[in-house]
Amino acid sequence: MLEHGGQLKAAARLWGRPEDQWLDLSTGINPWNWPVPPLPADVWQRLPEQEDGLESAQTAYYQSTQGLALPGSQAAIPLLPQLLFAYQERAKIGVALLDPAYREHWQAWQQAGYLCHPVAADRIDDWLLQNPTTRVLLLVHPNNPTGAVFDSRDLYRWLSLLQERDGYLIVDEAFMDATPQQSLLQETLPEGLVVLRSLGKFFGLAGLRLGFVFARPWLLQKMAQHLGPWAVSHPARYLGKLALQDQHWQEVTRVRLHLASQQLSELLTQAGLPPAGGTALFQWTPTPEAGQLAEFMAERGLLVRFFAETVSLRWGLPGSPEAWQRLETALNEWRTRR
Repeated sequence: MLEHGGQLKAAARLWGRPEDQWLDLSTGINPWNWPVPPLPADVWQRLPEQEDGLESAQTAYYQSTQGLALPGSQAAIPLLPQLLFAYQERAKIGVALLDPAYREHWQAWQQAGYLCHPVAADRIDDWLLQNPTTRVLLLVHPNNPTGAVFDSRDLYRWLSLLQERDGYLIVDEAFMDATPQQSLLQETLPEGLVVLRSLGKFFGLAGLRLGFVFARPWLLQKMAQHLGPWAVSHPARYLGKLALQDQHWQEVTRVRLHLASQQLSELLTQAGLPPAGGTALFQWTPTPEAGQLAEFMAERGLLVRFFAETVSLRWGLPGSPEAWQRLETALNEWRTRR
């Protein structure tokens, strides 16, 4: 199992501080989640059904008719390497994965036996041109943790090149909801394009475990067969439909998140930790002192996401005035200590 943010129980045990005394900034999840209403009794008592309005809500929200609901977009990550390139020798198929990025993708393709290569964002063009055996390009967009985004013209150029090789462009858009205009989703997806989306980050509903994969119908059918019936719970389907339909909340939340992320960027900059990237939901600061800073914050009950590979930290958004003050105080202490 790879390490992820949000391991609050482990942090509480390691640092000897009760869970309710922590400020968790390690996940990049919206701290102002979509307000969950009470659930009707039959949502708990009946098995989920397809004709419940979720599919029409997802089509309207994502602007694509080619989607499949999943128990979190994470569910698609290990399935894709198994379902694509059936009956072909995986060890000869090159997979270029954006690096640094969400490591679950790397683990899934590597464990499935493909020839995996880490590729930096500014090297994708050269890599694809110089490595004709590369048939999969996997991007996280906006990237996690760097926040990097890609020009749509580049994305479609890479897709075209991969289509010539009977390959795939797979784009994880888990952090895309705050900037939907940058999404690759469209009513009918072209062959070779696969897009993942999630309700966990923007909607702040990570515990709901609801996500979507968008692709050509043949791939969606295969994934549905592997997942089996009732893969998404009735409560997740019911609440997911309502959240996707709540346009007013979505519009207000996008503004709120962008303002809060800018505030976070300014706060980190004032502390001598200017972000090198970020999204509406987090900021990212590479620093050689990342390990020491993560421990410094943990000693004060602030949990941030430390990345050993890039020696960096990802900072989520504080969700209250008290949380903002607590973070500012800790950053000021760090700046003074230095």
